[in-house]
Amino acid sequence: MTQISNRSTNAIEEIFGRKKALIGMIHCPAFPGSPRYQGASRNDIISFCLQDAERLIEGGMHGLLVENHGDIPFSKPEDIGHETAAFMAVVADRISREFDVPLGINVLANAPIPAFAVAAASGASYIRVNQWANAYVANEGFMEGRAAEALRYRSRLRAEGIRVFADSHVKHGSHAIVADRTVTELTRDLAFFDADAVIATGQRTGDSAALDEIETVRDATHLPVLVGSGVTPENVGAILETVDAAIVASSLKEGGVWWNPVEAKRVSALMAAARPVLDPT
Repeated sequence: MTQISNRSTNAIEEIFGRKKALIGMIHCPAFPGSPRYQGASRNDIISFCLQDAERLIEGGMHGLLVENHGDIPFSKPEDIGHETAAFMAVVADRISREFDVPLGINVLANAPIPAFAVAAASGASYIRVNQWANAYVANEGFMEGRAAEALRYRSRLRAEGIRVFADSHVKHGSHAIVADRTVTELTRDLAFFDADAVIATGQRTGDSAALDEIETVRDATHLPVLVGSGVTPENVGAILETVDAAIVASSLKEGGVWWNPVEAKRVSALMAAARPVLDPT
């Protein structure tokens, strides 16, 4: 493929210090200001996230991604309250102080500017952005790529070291408005707009990305590729054979549902299945 950006380094290797990595998701409980918030104290919220982080890291995960998934229904970027970034920054800072692993930030929905702010305040290494370039129709309505304003904001923060992991063909939405453009083209646009890694996902939280779409994304870019949904002990080996890293969430939770705490034995089972690919002899 023709390289269309000057991103020549591998963000996975630079951040995680290894060729292939598994990233555990911290789904934060609802923060104050969101509809599902039921009055939990700041310490209760932090404790829940720290417990999940401990189980993920003790189980062998190579890094963490913090996300405000409890804030359903998600606001569009311009409607996200300052309290969301404030609480996420406190949670992320506490996690980074307790666990010496790479940390990422995802502010939903599609809010890279608050994510950069949280990452800069907490020492996180990267952010995840669901729609970095182009546009689509999400659960929250029309979502535009925000690369231009987000990268200018990162420059103002002097935070160029914080990397961007961007989704291609984003889940939870319709891509009819870009239906005349292929997944290959959409993926290449992420590199053109200076993303550092590309994430392939399924249709919904917990759904596995189809292997043929993962391969399409991989073949379309020189950037490292991650799978960001539906990773289980049964498919993790095949996925890691194809991509550089995977973000794992629902399959590590009690009962396999995202809002429950992380279950240590599920983490151990995933790592056992992945080890032959992660650390081949």
